[in-house]
Amino acid sequence: MTNKSSCLVSAIFSVLLVQLLFSPSSSLQPLAFDDSSVYETFLQCLESYLSPHDQISNLVFTSTNSSYTSVLQAYKRNARFNSDLKPLIIVTPTSIPHVQYAVLCTRRIGYRLRIRSGGHDFEGLSYVSDSPFFLIDMSNLRSIEVNIETNSAWVQSGAILGEVYYAIWEKSKVHGFPAGVCPTVAVGGHFSGGGYGNMMRKFGLSVDHIVDAQIVDANGDLLDRKSMGEGLFWAIRGGGGASFGIVISYKIELVEVPETVTVFQVESNPDEGLADFVYRWQVVAPTTSNDLFMRLHFSHPITTQLVSIQALYLGKADDVVSLLSKDFPELGLKRQDCTEMSWIESVLWYASLNYRSSPKVLLDRKVVRSPNDTNSAKRKSDFVVNPVSREGLGDILKRVAGQLQFSMAFSPHGGEMSEIPASSSPFPHRAGNLYKIEYVGNWNEAGEKAERAVMTQLRRMYSFMAPLVSKNPRRAYLNYRDLDIGKMSHGKGYRSYEEGKVYGMKYFHGNFDRLVKVKTEVDPANFFRDEQSIPTLPMKL
Repeated sequence: MTNKSSCLVSAIFSVLLVQLLFSPSSSLQPLAFDDSSVYETFLQCLESYLSPHDQISNLVFTSTNSSYTSVLQAYKRNARFNSDLKPLIIVTPTSIPHVQYAVLCTRRIGYRLRIRSGGHDFEGLSYVSDSPFFLIDMSNLRSIEVNIETNSAWVQSGAILGEVYYAIWEKSKVHGFPAGVCPTVAVGGHFSGGGYGNMMRKFGLSVDHIVDAQIVDANGDLLDRKSMGEGLFWAIRGGGGASFGIVISYKIELVEVPETVTVFQVESNPDEGLADFVYRWQVVAPTTSNDLFMRLHFSHPITTQLVSIQALYLGKADDVVSLLSKDFPELGLKRQDCTEMSWIESVLWYASLNYRSSPKVLLDRKVVRSPNDTNSAKRKSDFVVNPVSREGLGDILKRVAGQLQFSMAFSPHGGEMSEIPASSSPFPHRAGNLYKIEYVGNWNEAGEKAERAVMTQLRRMYSFMAPLVSKNPRRAYLNYRDLDIGKMSHGKGYRSYEEGKVYGMKYFHGNFDRLVKVKTEVDPANFFRDEQSIPTLPMKL
């Protein structure tokens, strides 16, 4: 940068700094700058806030920086978006004030901001955009403070679930937390979207155990539960935090787990009356003991497998064998099918890791359970409220058997999931839902042809399933983000309530309008927005 341009930028930001320091934050308006000077402008803004010991070169990256690509790719979990528009600037805060400054400076310049914690967003909304944007990567904010005396922990958004589980295990062998089975999913997106896991029938979702939080709002203010108010606190526990601000951390309540748990995986042969078998699973899985979670998976039979059940029982093997000999004799579960272990070992087992190895492997951020990191992926979801007939299940099995890169997973509800009111958090899929369906598409071939093949399989199956799943509206799970079910038009500035309602009702059902009201109150200028964010109410003229 020349001395002349440097002086010009400095002069501009002398005025800017005065405005930032002496104007109410709620009155901040974007300043108009030419794109060619955006980086210098943003940098100068941050420098006006940062302490002398802050190394800005370690916080801000542009495409001209040699580390830009590695920083961008580090948590870009879906190869489907490798060719999409990349962020002009990546900010990697190492402290809460860095997040606040990034919000203020981004808003001043008038750019959009995407927020990434772990990168397991199936539509890439946390790190791609259809217009110029900045990316704030939360992976450095990953502290975990566990307090066994209060059965609680403060967990920052950039921490991955494996780190959370390990930190709890270090403090106690009889405590855990109900959350996902993939250890590299980060807290930020997982908790704010609901937080499915294999203990949900016993304890509910992750969001059902969040008692406090910290969030940076559109004004750059740091708020906790008391200062943000119950409306916003409710919204960020299942309504998607990125629509309302940047969630810094959550305070969670730990749960007690037995010293011994049991896992098993049972596979069924296609010639063994599978429709009847799955129908029986459909009856038993949502109604059996709350201590038992049995996930059913349909896949193309590479050998003879078409259906498998993967299960966690919060107790001993003899007890679950006895239970299922009565509830589900068709399963034919035997003691030798079961493995007893500790809860932390079950975390490793579910992640397809060696459960006899050290739990320290959970701290390795390169560990993956699924091929999302290097492969392309697409997900869709449904909820089943009425049992599917044997004939319907038979048709499903036939269709799945013909798909080479497509599978389905059924996760049972019931138990505690049916006891928690639908309005307790934005996640509405409670009583009355038998199970959730996840439509799984993964592929590793590059190019439109491979993508189109898998997408076609998924969409045809999704269309076929319409009569068999929830209706009016057909519901979906936010953390399996799916732009097929509706999205905002960029030309409308992502403000359209009517467009937002299309997907919003599917994700949130009766909680959608409450989310819109909160959004309008806390972010009326709609700074935090994306193709499926919560819209604001129409402005009154």
